[in-house]
Amino acid sequence: MAQTDHKIIFTGPVGAGKTTAIASISDIEPIRTDEHASDMTQKRKSATTVAMDYGMIRLGPKEKVHLYGTPGQERFDFMWDILTKGGIGLVLLLDNTRPTPFEDMRFYIKAFKEFIDGTRLVIGVTQMDARRTPTIDEYVRQLAELDVSAPIFEVDARQRTDVSTLIEALLLQIDPTL
Repeated sequence: MAQTDHKIIFTGPVGAGKTTAIASISDIEPIRTDEHASDMTQKRKSATTVAMDYGMIRLGPKEKVHLYGTPGQERFDFMWDILTKGGIGLVLLLDNTRPTPFEDMRFYIKAFKEFIDGTRLVIGVTQMDARRTPTIDEYVRQLAELDVSAPIFEVDARQRTDVSTLIEALLLQIDPTL
């Protein structure tokens, strides 16, 4: 049996939990390209991803899933096209404490539209313990208005089980027999 490799992309705004999610589930020490934040990002966190995050999980002896996290800042969007090449799906993480999480959702769905149209999408909403509104039901309604069908979950990016749920939901959309 030949080695099977898959590639999943994590994206979302700065501080949504992409780096943390990959670190919480990776079977290897993640590779990070964080640098000191020098713009408005420093109001949210001291360091930010400038190229990518990378992790990997093993589904079995001959099957791996490579996890790539995009930079959240739009000025690094040239990396988005590079990282999505060969990907099988997108995990969009949204931070519920940001001022306009629905605008974030619309922005990233539009920015990755071509990739999403050819693959699958799953959405995880972080920081719901810090701010309960908007609710998951409100996110579902917003997705419907965008004519996008995707599972959406409340997640804690630090929890392996929560991130695993996102990946499983994505993989089940691709192959329901998994």
